[in-house]
Amino acid sequence: MGELSFEKLIVIAVVILIIFGSKKIPEMMRGLGKGVREFNDAKKGLSDDLNATKNSVANKENTKSSSITDVEHESVNAN
Repeated sequence: MGELSFEKLIVIAVVILIIFGSKKIPEMMRGLGKGVREFNDAKKGLSDDLNATKNSVANKENTKSSSITDVEHESVNAN
């Protein structure tokens, strides 16, 4: 296949221009940009949700371990 040289990119651009026309290309690019933006927003939202869940689990684990330690100290001090 090879690399995409400048000449090959020009040929591809001309073929796309011929197939879709000059009026349709900006509309297609706007749609593509909107799709990429929505994808990135969804990716960021998923990442934020995963981080929030991870932090929530870590906080629960810390709370459980400190509660167990407190109970162990109380039972030792009671004797």
